[in-house]
Amino acid sequence: MRWRASEVASAVGGELVGDDVDVDGASIDSRSIRAGQLFVPIVDARDGHDFIAPARAAGAPAHLTSRPDRTEPQPAIVVPDTASALLDLGRLARTALPERVVGITGSVGKTTTKDLLAAILGERFATTASERSFNNELGVPLTLANAPVGTEAAVVEMGARGAGHIALLCSVATPTIGVVTVVAGAHLEVFGTLDDVARAKGELIEALPAHGTAVLNADDARVAAMAGRSEAAVRTFGEHGGDVRAEAVTMDDELHPSFRLVTEDGSTDVRLVVRGRHQVTNALAAATAALAAGCSLDDVVAGLGSARLSGLRMDLQRAPSGALVLDDSYNANPTSMVAALDALAALPARRRIAVLGVMAELGDDSTEGHREVAARAHELGIEVRSVAAPAYGVEDAPDIETAVAQLGPLGDGDVVLVKGSRVAGLEALAALLLGR
Repeated sequence: MRWRASEVASAVGGELVGDDVDVDGASIDSRSIRAGQLFVPIVDARDGHDFIAPARAAGAPAHLTSRPDRTEPQPAIVVPDTASALLDLGRLARTALPERVVGITGSVGKTTTKDLLAAILGERFATTASERSFNNELGVPLTLANAPVGTEAAVVEMGARGAGHIALLCSVATPTIGVVTVVAGAHLEVFGTLDDVARAKGELIEALPAHGTAVLNADDARVAAMAGRSEAAVRTFGEHGGDVRAEAVTMDDELHPSFRLVTEDGSTDVRLVVRGRHQVTNALAAATAALAAGCSLDDVVAGLGSARLSGLRMDLQRAPSGALVLDDSYNANPTSMVAALDALAALPARRRIAVLGVMAELGDDSTEGHREVAARAHELGIEVRSVAAPAYGVEDAPDIETAVAQLGPLGDGDVVLVKGSRVAGLEALAALLLGR
């Protein structure tokens, strides 16, 4: 999105100091800022104001600031709080976007569904979508602010750390289509119970306009019940019921699912390039939202067949040793762990190993959740190792290097799943196994 600095100042309740210049989008990271972007310094563990000079040197023509200083370069837009101003900048960007804005939330599958939906919408519309997992009060306004001029559809991922968080994000993005994937045991340390999770995720559905569309998982009772929280039209998806369904699901030897996509407007065969049986549900969610946004079945087939996932998600690669490494290290909770273990069990192999990191923010159910995951792995005949996560009750390595050493020689016929919550940082372990 392109604006004059004076437009930004007016929208965010700030004061422009210096010349009125053009800005094109926004960034909070001086290391990756593009020439023309407005720099927004965020005060967190580090004070973004300390990086104004590098951002300006990298090509930012202007910046926001809540700590004006005569030594700072100009032009600058002075605001009381830069994080609040970023939300207002997102609201300004939303006014230039069309009605076709999709919000996606859920305990698991948000990013994958976002990637799949963006690929389908991109078959018909000029589409923008959240980068990676930019799904909070920083990522959502940045997604909108960096939408190119001429954008015809936008896909916005929405996460939640507590009650009211998604409602805040909806006040910025104002989606007309809302997708809820699954309610599961993620972030229970923050939410408390699954019903609390459902209430928070359902804020997306409550925010939809009456002319909008709620896209809900018919196979999840808590998600399906959200239909009563909005006057918007409801479209459902699921493997066991719903307006959009999958039939005759099969898997190839590299975990790519194929199925018959059945809708009220017809049916067609689909093959996914993403991996894992659990991706069928995410594909159904994306297909349902895309059809609601005006895409055709042909668009759905083409998009699902060409989509690429954000990194560290069901990424299957062969190591120099000949072993296969299934890197799903981006995040983890009990639901996604079991799905990844099931995927590992489906791979042809002589030896299957799961190297698991901690599942964070499970609250009082943490120990039980870890033990249940380990039990599921043993049921599937999978050897389990953990890294700094003794709650699994298996051989636990204190660090990544030790875990790699304990695995011993790996070769052709061995498959290793690497998975844990973000804080575990197990992508470094996957990189070691792949010889990087």
